[in-house]
Amino acid sequence: MSKPKLTVAVLGPGGVGGLIGALLARAGHRVICLAGEQTVAVLRQDGLRVDSGQYGAFTTAAEADIKLREPVDALFVTVKRTALAEALDRTPAEVVGAAMVVPLLNGIDHLAVLRERFPSGRVVAGTVRVEATRTSPGRIAHTSPFAHLELAAPVEEFAELLRQAGLGVTVREDENAMLWDKLAFLAAFALLTTRHQADAGAVRSRHRPELLAVLNEIAAVARAADAPVTAEGLLSFFDRVPETMKSSMQRDADADRPLELDAIGGAVLRAGAAHGIATPAIARLVAKVAQSAERVA
Repeated sequence: MSKPKLTVAVLGPGGVGGLIGALLARAGHRVICLAGEQTVAVLRQDGLRVDSGQYGAFTTAAEADIKLREPVDALFVTVKRTALAEALDRTPAEVVGAAMVVPLLNGIDHLAVLRERFPSGRVVAGTVRVEATRTSPGRIAHTSPFAHLELAAPVEEFAELLRQAGLGVTVREDENAMLWDKLAFLAAFALLTTRHQADAGAVRSRHRPELLAVLNEIAAVARAADAPVTAEGLLSFFDRVPETMKSSMQRDADADRPLELDAIGGAVLRAGAAHGIATPAIARLVAKVAQSAERVA
């Protein structure tokens, strides 16, 4: 029996969305990329091009439009949190209908926004661990030796189709723990790499005392939010990531693009305040990164 094929829309075919869309299209699924007019024109003419150590170099055709015009089986939301409000105009709720909506955004606050716009039960919490960058419209550089999604249950059949396309996928029972596992690492990684304009290896060697202080604060906030996160576990993961790995926030800062500072650092600070957990090291980092961004602007 042949595998079922999906019709999938990707809102924001950048590094993450472009990679997922290209892998699904290569596996035979119908992919509709939703983006601005310039990107749409390039995708219609040239398709999606991926350069990856894990998946190789390949080009695949993909449909593209500035707005979703027909029902789909699933909608991946892969824009930056800073662009979410504007991007959602491309996905009318009445057209999305009963599609599964899978946001792969940084932070935790976006879920409430999406569950207010779309049927709440169809919005599946998700996270992604990958280093992938859109180098130009339709061109994706995948530079990490992994591309792994975590999705909140129950989505096992959908997850299996993603695995067959080449993605790593874990289905988690505890949505809150899943989201905090990602945010807890990302907040330290993004804030420290951006603040010091350094890759993961430099952060863990040259700025280790600050790293330890930040991880301790984040773990305390996560535990207060009922997520089983430990500073030791975070440090172990941080010490294992490729030393040359950079955060998307750092790349955004380098390119003078808006930063997801509120979605990442702000989310931790708000949760800390709500639970009465002091976060001075994180607050200092957020302030320093904000000051640097203001000077550039």
